[in-house]
Amino acid sequence: MTAADIRVFDDIAQIDPTTWNALLDAQPSATLFMRHEYLLALQASGSAAPDTGWSARFIGLFERNSPGARLLAACPLYLKAHSYGEYVFDWAWADAYRRHGLAYYPKLLGAVPFTPVPGPRLLATDDAQRDALLAATVRLARESGLSSAHLLFLDEADQRAAHRAGWMARSTVQFHWHNRAPEPYAGFDDFLAGLQRDKRRKIAHERRKVAAAGVVFRGLRGREIEAADWDFFYRCYTSTYSAHHSTPYLTRDFFARMAATMPEHWLLFIAERRGQRVAASLIAIDPQRGHAFGRYWGATEPIDCLHFEACYYQPLAWCIAQGYRRFEGGAQGEHKMARGLLPVTTASAHWLADQRFASAVADFLRREGRAVGQYLNELDARRPFKVAPHGDAGG
Repeated sequence: MTAADIRVFDDIAQIDPTTWNALLDAQPSATLFMRHEYLLALQASGSAAPDTGWSARFIGLFERNSPGARLLAACPLYLKAHSYGEYVFDWAWADAYRRHGLAYYPKLLGAVPFTPVPGPRLLATDDAQRDALLAATVRLARESGLSSAHLLFLDEADQRAAHRAGWMARSTVQFHWHNRAPEPYAGFDDFLAGLQRDKRRKIAHERRKVAAAGVVFRGLRGREIEAADWDFFYRCYTSTYSAHHSTPYLTRDFFARMAATMPEHWLLFIAERRGQRVAASLIAIDPQRGHAFGRYWGATEPIDCLHFEACYYQPLAWCIAQGYRRFEGGAQGEHKMARGLLPVTTASAHWLADQRFASAVADFLRREGRAVGQYLNELDARRPFKVAPHGDAGG
């Protein structure tokens, strides 16, 4: 590997966006959520910032003695004062530290805040650079006196690097839809035809209930989404959190920044009844790769089955019409399987400074891993399709 220097940044704005995005685009598993604009919006909007328990500690690997100190590799890291917004749950680990009179927080986290989407976390062009980023992460954690370091929702290259470095591996389960291959679905009805009869009837019943309630949908893409549409969506988004007596992670300013800097990556479905807006669901889209991601939704009044229509059936119909290859439904949600989304495994990696706790966590992860394997076997026996679809089922 070229001789390099490590630098740590407390603001992604200090890293050149063009270089960062070029590193990202070089990754086979690149996602839009690792773009410089997305991470900057999270921080600058106050959504993922020190006041909310997310303090940036981005690592950059720079070529030594080169003109302009060229950025070779990078990793988004945060000092975390809690475990909210991660979707890989370690509350029990934190509690064990507390019961032994030790501090689990702050910890070091490599992730995209509030975004459980698998992809690269170590933006590097070869294994030596990935290894160097991991070594720098551990060094930063040790020098800062932190309990641990964690990398969430890793792609395969990052998983291999973490394994080489001796980090502990953990698996979780998500549910993704994949288009049929080599012959994509001709339409939503073609997709339904491949489902088992009871699943097909259930979906048809749910869609009829929404239609009978007089609900119709409009899809807005990119710059078609105006400020008033974003305002209505945000009202719906916050109502979802209010219903669960919780606080929204993302500020209105975050979405304003997305509309300004990444408009091509957003698709908004607005539900209307008798000329009044009643719900909205926001989908992230990657036109280049043909991937879509269910993100946020909310409604101003309860309408039976509206959630399924807004968050699954409308996006899936759109993906099929546009020839998209994959739709990721987000974290957890076994109910998604009955709607044609299949289980896939996602991976994280963990390093703990205290070897006693590391040994205990390693034992826990071995037992948890066996349980996840059994769970996947149970899910496989309940696949919703008449026969296994020809598309990539992931995992």
